[in-house]
Amino acid sequence: MIAALPMYLRAETRPAHDELWSRTRDALRARGVDAPDALGHNAPLDETWLSPDLLLGQTCSLPYRTRLLGKVTVIGAGDYGLSDTPPGFYRSALVVHAQDPRNALADFIHGRLAINGADSQSGWCAPFLHARARGLRFHQTLTTGAHRESARAVAEGRADIAALDAVTWRLIGQHDSFAAKLRVLDWTDPTPGLPFITAVANDPAPIRAALNAALSALPAPHATALGLRAVVPLPQDAYTTLPQPDPPPTRANAPKTGKNTVFP
Repeated sequence: MIAALPMYLRAETRPAHDELWSRTRDALRARGVDAPDALGHNAPLDETWLSPDLLLGQTCSLPYRTRLLGKVTVIGAGDYGLSDTPPGFYRSALVVHAQDPRNALADFIHGRLAINGADSQSGWCAPFLHARARGLRFHQTLTTGAHRESARAVAEGRADIAALDAVTWRLIGQHDSFAAKLRVLDWTDPTPGLPFITAVANDPAPIRAALNAALSALPAPHATALGLRAVVPLPQDAYTTLPQPDPPPTRANAPKTGKNTVFP
């Protein structure tokens, strides 16, 4: 069996992820569900998501509806206590340099948008739809491979604007000194959050129950580190009715960083 929670994993959150899993594992075993001893922190994303041995994983909603639909079962989505966002939903912060004098989205559409990847709901689809709803479109993108690197690109002046998953943006604000060089220009509309998934043959109910039991008993420092309050069920059509984005313009690509190229 495989369990992996890579989407909000970083050095500062790894102990909390491990504690969450140890409690989830024990809760699953108490319910008669076999569970691996530890999370697979370095498991390749696509192999993990599509493995018939997947017990617990988490993916972005764009790859879920474009590549994983019908091949995995959704357990639910996280309630991360985000302001102005329903439980189980998230949104993107459109961040710019703190010293940039521009204050309207229209001022940035000819600049460089840093995106973590073309298959990211929060990094590309959300800003694409946000701009389109206002009769705008972005003309240049810088592909960085991770939200954190997109934020860093704006802070360092290599990009003009980035769309960052709200949970990741919160973590950046807590742990990265370059966050002081950034400010939020705007927020995209909420959309269903990153789905927790399991192999298509598995029953999601006991896994969701075990996760919520573990979350309710998580020690305060770990609960604060994750910011995850609960896993709530969402209907499949909450994801499948979302619009698809056009491919991003690739005039300003840069080498991707890190092992993973698909992030929230």
